Amino acid sequence: MAVLVTGGAGYIGSHTCIELLNEGYEIIVLDNFTNSNPESLKRVEEITGKIFKTYEVDLLDKESVKEVFETNNIESVLHFAGLKAVGESVSLPLSYYQNNITGTVILCEIMQEYGVKNLVFSSSATVYGTPDKVPIKEDSKLGATNPYGRTKHMIEEILRDVAFSDPSWSIALLRYFNPIGAHVSGRIGEDPNGIPNNLMPYISQVAAGKRQQLQIFGNDYPTKDGTGVRDYIHVVDLAVGHLKALEKVQYTKGIDTFNLGTGIGYSVLEMVETFEQVSGRTVPYSITERRSGDISICYADPNKAREQLNWQATRGIEKMCEDTWRWQYHHPNGYDNKLNINNERTPVQHAAGFFNV
Repeated sequence: MAVLVTGGAGYIGSHTCIELLNEGYEIIVLDNFTNSNPESLKRVEEITGKIFKTYEVDLLDKESVKEVFETNNIESVLHFAGLKAVGESVSLPLSYYQNNITGTVILCEIMQEYGVKNLVFSSSATVYGTPDKVPIKEDSKLGATNPYGRTKHMIEEILRDVAFSDPSWSIALLRYFNPIGAHVSGRIGEDPNGIPNNLMPYISQVAAGKRQQLQIFGNDYPTKDGTGVRDYIHVVDLAVGHLKALEKVQYTKGIDTFNLGTGIGYSVLEMVETFEQVSGRTVPYSITERRSGDISICYADPNKAREQLNWQATRGIEKMCEDTWRWQYHHPNGYDNKLNINNERTPVQHAAGFFNV
């Protein structure tokens, strides 16, 4: 019996594929490669020493998705596929609603047809919008402030209706916070298209000299240094969280929601400082006006996942920055850069001095 991973070539999906394979799961990847690169899957095979089926299929192509189910013995689905840029969603809301929501509905229709009712859904902390208080718990008020976040919220509601209508479904909704970092091998990592939408890849590209400076949006928030505070989680910790959720849906029924975060908030300037220490590079930055809709503090209460999934994040902020830098240093142009990292070591700054990892 196999686990279908939609969007498995993406940043979080590819790291999760490694953890699945290392735990002995048979996986099948479905991806249209709109915002991912098939090279990541080749490297997953290299890292794990295992091969798996990959289908270049769009979830909106119902007949092709059905063919994947028809020709494979699928038991569970990890659903990562979807458009994910907040800013782009504001400009292209219809594309986001069509792709993310319709694609999920089609997936669920086919799962139901083939009797596959175990699902782990990649949701997001964006469903919370501006929190009333922190840390944010799963029962906090929801109020996404952009189309991307609203697609996640709407899909959650659709899945609740599905689970209510048919008690044989087992669904985990994973709301994760700010994934950063990369696999320790340095072979896979975050490879954003164009200008990065998130803080950490922007910091790492500035450190690598690919971009001139980081823009920090606002330094007058009610935080320790005036810059926004977020909950950053290592992508491998996040991947392990998906395995724990998969284990749960395989032996329980119904639907439940879990925050995946560290429960610790770091400011933008703390992230810059830590990255500079780890990389030994300077990250020039300038302060600009706040962005509309940005909030001051956002971090998770991850206790429910710890208690019910037996999961918690174990990698600290230094490790997150170190692994990000290893990936960035050897792949300044992402997967388009084919530098063999076995032939060169990455300089990483530690308290005891400068050494290679």
